[in-house]
Amino acid sequence: MRGDLIRLTGVRARGHHGVLGHERRDGQEFVVDVVLGLDLAPAAATDDLAATVSYAEVAADVVAVVEGPPRDLIETVAGEIADQALARPRVEWVEVTVHKPQAPVGVPFADVAVVLHRRRDVPVVIALGANLDGPDGAPPAGTLRSAVGRLRRVRGVHAVRPSRCFVTAPVGGDAVAGQPDYVNAVVLARTSLAPAALLAALHRMEADLGRTRQVRWGARTLDLDLVQYGRPGEADEVVSGDPDLTLPHPRAHERAFVLVPWADVDPEASLRRGTAVVPVRELLGTELLHGQDVHPLEGEP
Repeated sequence: MRGDLIRLTGVRARGHHGVLGHERRDGQEFVVDVVLGLDLAPAAATDDLAATVSYAEVAADVVAVVEGPPRDLIETVAGEIADQALARPRVEWVEVTVHKPQAPVGVPFADVAVVLHRRRDVPVVIALGANLDGPDGAPPAGTLRSAVGRLRRVRGVHAVRPSRCFVTAPVGGDAVAGQPDYVNAVVLARTSLAPAALLAALHRMEADLGRTRQVRWGARTLDLDLVQYGRPGEADEVVSGDPDLTLPHPRAHERAFVLVPWADVDPEASLRRGTAVVPVRELLGTELLHGQDVHPLEGEP
């Protein structure tokens, strides 16, 4: 595990963890060290706390776990602390060490500790679209296939599985007038990257393949949207109202050009809508999508 990190050591709290009766009754002091792996470049560039992880909040999480319900094993305590750390959207990996210096070992000793490593491995949904030839002259479908190939080479992204390509009419008000049709697809993948780091990688890929952003809803060589991060309703899901990273994508539920290829690659897919988790195929049957023409690209199976 390499790269940027935040190291928090020596967090002390009293807990009642152990298998012996006196440990549960009397409690003892535990000491916890936490190392968080994340990209600190945004925080270094902006001096903005929102671009990093508050180690004060991480310390409070540690204390809450240690002082919380008693566990037989400090392995379990370490796992709960790791889960709390990985629930923070910017954290990519965590190392947790739980020391039990007063453990009933039965012989003189200096310390006993467990060290636990956890890395994200989260399912994600990425929507792809293009309606202009790429800088190399490739047609939109060729650019989408190139983007899929590049995704497979992104560090921390694996199990990349694309849908077929579909043709759709432009959507987005006056700015789409006269634009050519789009070619769209959806990619399922798994990642160890935090959501912000994955989105940054997608933006770099867009730029490499000629994307510019002068006009909202304007024609483009490539559009990559992070639609969903994690499994809706599960512990790995990230829900965010950050304007720079809104999850799940706020308009995915009303876009046939996202839902049709998504259902194509994963017929059992579901998407969060407010507090509900709704099957994608159910969304495809709503009146909201009426009139949106989406059909497979000619030559696609």
